[in-house]
Amino acid sequence: MTRTLFGLDRLIADSALRRPLAGRRVALLAHPASVTADLTHALDALAALPDLHLTAAFGPQHGLRGDKQDNMIESPDFVDPRHGIPVFSLYGEVRRPTDAMMSSFDVLLVDLQDLGCRIYTFITTLRYVLEAAARHGKSVWVLDRPNPAGRPVEGTLLRPGWESFVGAGPLPMRHGLTMGELAHWFVAELKLDVDLQVIAMAGWQPDAAPGHGWPLGERTWVNPSPNAPNLWMARCYAGTVMLEGTTLSEGRGTTRPLELFGAPDLDARALMAEMHALAPQWLAGCRLRECWFEPTFHKHAGKLCNGVHIHVEDGAYDHAAFRPWRLMALAFKALRRLAPDYPLWRDFPYEYEHDRLAIDLINGSPLLREWVDDAAAEPGDLEALAHDDETAWREASAPIRRYPD
Repeated sequence: MTRTLFGLDRLIADSALRRPLAGRRVALLAHPASVTADLTHALDALAALPDLHLTAAFGPQHGLRGDKQDNMIESPDFVDPRHGIPVFSLYGEVRRPTDAMMSSFDVLLVDLQDLGCRIYTFITTLRYVLEAAARHGKSVWVLDRPNPAGRPVEGTLLRPGWESFVGAGPLPMRHGLTMGELAHWFVAELKLDVDLQVIAMAGWQPDAAPGHGWPLGERTWVNPSPNAPNLWMARCYAGTVMLEGTTLSEGRGTTRPLELFGAPDLDARALMAEMHALAPQWLAGCRLRECWFEPTFHKHAGKLCNGVHIHVEDGAYDHAAFRPWRLMALAFKALRRLAPDYPLWRDFPYEYEHDRLAIDLINGSPLLREWVDDAAAEPGDLEALAHDDETAWREASAPIRRYPD
């Protein structure tokens, strides 16, 4: 029997929770992982309730029901063929809901599975709909879900002026909060006058093994985005997402995306040896394995790559010790030391930004890139930057946390 009830399941099971929605027009913001415990999509489950009046739905990046494989592949608006309501895309012609979209409902239910990482764009979409709701006098109800990466905090804070669609505010890369908690943080941080309700989870234990954030064995994993195929990817993502700003493959086009990385001209054994020599403490909590892979699409498609697979799925995994952001930073530093002229940073439009390097947008500042490229910089220099930011974020976010560890 399921012990952890997500916000969606509680709303469906308890008519008293739904009572304030009576007579109001309700919209849903959801994606393919927005499912009940029995794997019914949220839109279908909510539409089946006789006391709920659904008038619209919204889809974030990758769509409401379908999958768009890569970044910057947009989804169109459409009419849902089953329920006959408009489905508005918040990753199409617009990123923020328009006035016309906002006029279609009174209360917006937000049911989005996050990965616990600042760059995951569902966080930014949450911010945008909260801001729009404040302007239009609408209510937002967040149906809370687990943070599968758990409570650990890691990475430097996004610096002022570096906000983007992959950087919704001064968060660290790995923020340790749920979407419901983040909603409260946005309201406080942005001083929003908005009616926010969070339907909390019941029974969520973020530090409980073996899931350490995800109720492993209780709930089926459904991809919240096409390249988030499992819990192991979610654990690695706060580090491996930085590969999107490099010329190294992050494993798109393989069956283990964002768990491994490599390139045709990479010497993985030499790289791992240099990483161990530089900062072995940053490799704790996981196991690294040399691997070979040939992406079927994306970077280095059709080319045999030598690479490294980060394993966090077996008994050697230590949730408290694993630091994916430091691990990937160390990989970049080791590669720069082995091959100073390696064309590491990928210069291309990233999430519609044309004037700033993707690696800097991803990190919310140029600090990590500058550390990698500075031959004199040591691991302790980055550690000092990150430690101060992580301490500050833990203190700032502590009052927002709604679940006991």
